[in-house]
Amino acid sequence: MKQLALCVGINRFENLPMSSWLNGCVNDAEDLSALLGSAFGFADSSITLLTDQAATRDAVYGTLVEALDRANTPGEHLERILFTMSSHGTQVADTDNEEPDGVDEAFATCDLRQVGTQWDLESLIVDDELHTLFSRLPEGVLLDVIFDTCHSGSGLRAMDQLLLPDDRRPRFVPPPTPLGRDGTAVAGANTRILRDLVRTSSAVAKPVSLAACQADQEAIDANFDGRYNGPFTHFLLEELRSGAGASRADVVKRVNKKLRARKFEQIAQLEAPDPGKTTAWGTAF
Repeated sequence: MKQLALCVGINRFENLPMSSWLNGCVNDAEDLSALLGSAFGFADSSITLLTDQAATRDAVYGTLVEALDRANTPGEHLERILFTMSSHGTQVADTDNEEPDGVDEAFATCDLRQVGTQWDLESLIVDDELHTLFSRLPEGVLLDVIFDTCHSGSGLRAMDQLLLPDDRRPRFVPPPTPLGRDGTAVAGANTRILRDLVRTSSAVAKPVSLAACQADQEAIDANFDGRYNGPFTHFLLEELRSGAGASRADVVKRVNKKLRARKFEQIAQLEAPDPGKTTAWGTAF
């Protein structure tokens, strides 16, 4: 099988204070990329690993564009693309009036920076961009996406007061100023988060999305026996390493059972066509 993977993990952000840095995102990306080679047949040359300072907006989005270009190039015979992202999620004001709640969801890249009262749109990846890009997925190419990031629909001010143990923190960074927060704090339960975009990306080929939490929850960065990961990624890796060949739906059920057992409130989400839910992760349908 001819396949490409992009694994992104960002702990350190050029323009954010250290108090907003994370601990487990790089481990997520490195662990997932290692698993792809050892258990899922990815050649080293087919995996792009972008972490911390290498994971700029241009590098991440540019690599995704190249992958979709190759998928649409006759003679390439590309069968699978995998994209994993562990980072902060954030929100920006909708500029094209497409969102009912006036908010666009976004991934923070390492060069996230402020312009005026909001984040600079050239320093992050907005959901609309991924929607447009994933809509180019041709029939016969499998796109698996793993998001271990936070897209809260519960109100940004609540995030400021979130109380967690010292070894846990949310993977979410709000807009950089009080005025910017006022412009996006109207987000509610109907926020169109990235997993919803995957579900509706293409009338031809349907990507498969695994997301760390629901729209009104926080994806967490946590310590596991002295080493940090996202709990969702940590338990997902355990299930995929088991080699049991369980369906995608069963894998997510097992991950959520482990999240509950360890007192994590986030609930992992699977978005896929019905045949994709009943086949094993990484397999075509």
